Amino acid sequence: MNRGNSYSPKVNSKTQDLVITSLLISLVFISTRFINLRLPISINGGLIHLGNMMLFISAIIFGKNKGAIAGAFGMSIFDILSGWAAWAPFTFVVRGVMGYIVGYFAFMGGSDGNSVIRNFLGILVGGIWMIAGYYATEVILYGNLLAPLTSIPGNVIQIVAGAVTALPISAVLKKTKML
Repeated sequence: MNRGNSYSPKVNSKTQDLVITSLLISLVFISTRFINLRLPISINGGLIHLGNMMLFISAIIFGKNKGAIAGAFGMSIFDILSGWAAWAPFTFVVRGVMGYIVGYFAFMGGSDGNSVIRNFLGILVGGIWMIAGYYATEVILYGNLLAPLTSIPGNVIQIVAGAVTALPISAVLKKTKML
């Protein structure tokens, strides 16, 4: 006898929504913090990580709002806990908008994240936004127009690595119909 306390993935509740959003934030943070390479990829240092992968998966599976929240909070928490607190407000905006863009494209036209082409386009547009946003961030933080150009190749690598991993993983997760 079901007394209403069993898990149902289709049930919509505020508690379930909060738990899923919190898990997505945690997954973005963990993927950024622990699945990374610290490489001298630019004049200002840099980090190649798979946080983008989890941001993309969050947005493709759960939509623009959860993608925005997971990216904004997950990567900003990383910045704060990793000694880059000055970056956190910029990361919050850049990654939040990036997650929103990816989720917007993924669910555009009622595709519910099932169109690989729309998902790819969302990642492409979101990636362009990220590159522009972090270029502007570095100009503000370092007061130099040229030095931030050296960060672009590392940002491109992050976007490509995130896309190459997130697109097939998202497609498989979508087929499970558990989410």
